[in-house]
Amino acid sequence: MTTVHRGRVFHIAGAPVLDDVVDHLVYHLDGALVVSDVGIISWCGAWADLPVEFADDPVDDHTGCFLLPGFIDTHMHFPQVNCGDSYGGGQLLEWLTNCIFPSEARFADPEFARGAAREWCDRMITAGTTTGLIFGSQFPVAQDLLFETARDRGLRIIAGRTIMTVGPDAAAPLLTSEADAIELTRQEIEKWHPLDASVRERALQQVAIVPRFSLSVTPETLGALGELYDDYRDRGVYFTSHLNENNRPGTGEIDMVKSIYQVDSYLDTYDGRFLPGSKKGGASLLGRRSVMAHGVHCQDRELARLAETRTSIAHCPTSQLFLGSGTMPWTRTTSAGVNVAIGSDFSAGDEWFIPQVLNAAFKVHISESGDDGLSLHPAVLLFLGTLAGARALDLEERIGNFDPGKEADFVVVDPSRWNQYGNTLEWGSRPADPVLERDAFLFTTLMAMREVTLVETYVQGRRLRTSQWEG
Repeated sequence: MTTVHRGRVFHIAGAPVLDDVVDHLVYHLDGALVVSDVGIISWCGAWADLPVEFADDPVDDHTGCFLLPGFIDTHMHFPQVNCGDSYGGGQLLEWLTNCIFPSEARFADPEFARGAAREWCDRMITAGTTTGLIFGSQFPVAQDLLFETARDRGLRIIAGRTIMTVGPDAAAPLLTSEADAIELTRQEIEKWHPLDASVRERALQQVAIVPRFSLSVTPETLGALGELYDDYRDRGVYFTSHLNENNRPGTGEIDMVKSIYQVDSYLDTYDGRFLPGSKKGGASLLGRRSVMAHGVHCQDRELARLAETRTSIAHCPTSQLFLGSGTMPWTRTTSAGVNVAIGSDFSAGDEWFIPQVLNAAFKVHISESGDDGLSLHPAVLLFLGTLAGARALDLEERIGNFDPGKEADFVVVDPSRWNQYGNTLEWGSRPADPVLERDAFLFTTLMAMREVTLVETYVQGRRLRTSQWEG
């Protein structure tokens, strides 16, 4: 039976380009979201305009609460679920060696991995993250537990084992041979990815090919991964990795990649040009289902190539702050035509909750130096956390907003759960102009929101449960 959800509705309608996002912002102070019995959005609009055909359907009354599209996180690390705020005595590479590699090695223990998978899915649900692109564990048993738990909970995930064939001594338990790296990834695709197109249309769990970054693999690995991706690319398999995150001179990630591979740019290693002089050595891993995390220090030609191949960037402001990596230049990146979505990057990021990652995005970009500093419109922030993520994951026809015909992934946020939030929304001063008032209200709604105010999470119209949310 169709269900009508009543509440305050915000979403970005249609399929706008970034420059048109503000014109596609929809707000209903008293709105209705109509969801069919198979979890498809039948209608969205003002409560007063509810079509007569739905007048007798049951109503879930969320009056006073916000109904927002489910949050989409385009960069996450499953085996770092318990590594938040880890001190490594330095930036990215020291942090990996001293904190992350030893922690990820614990996932070889099935019981440890089982508990971590439960906690991971609990955290996604209570944070309202209905879709996540996830760097998984190196251990097949842990990956199986992640996929099984997400399936049982009804979460939408795209995940892949994190591939490492070379690394420092601290990473030794995580490394495989070149042959095993390919075979284990192939097995994961065959086991967990919906290879049949008709099944994939409604599938909630899918697989990505995930080399940790170019420093964790070799030219031989990248060549074999390109061949593997060509075998599955037309069946919806994804690709994700890290790009241009840390540029500490000489010993940072970017200089090390360029030195070891003898290439002109970091992106070349993923674009099949991983031989010295950026000569072609294999198939490109870029494309419309490819997402590169960070992109903080991209060359102009790298941005042009990302846009040309429809490869997206997962912008992770909280982790870039935590590791001292710098700020992804917003105007230069988006002006190049690159689709940018948001990523928490927990545990380098110290926030699971996407509205707080958006909060950080606003702060870092208004603080960019000189003419590069800009105040992101609240509609752009909402777009970053919802529809832009759906676009990055090639799921825009299925999720990301409340357009009729899409799957009903949404969250319910109750301001009364936290007085500071509720009172700020009710009593805060806002402009008299109705459009500016709407925009200011959305800004406060997103920037001041905290996880305690999120009370319900839905995927395909089904309310998700955790150990905290029984009943």
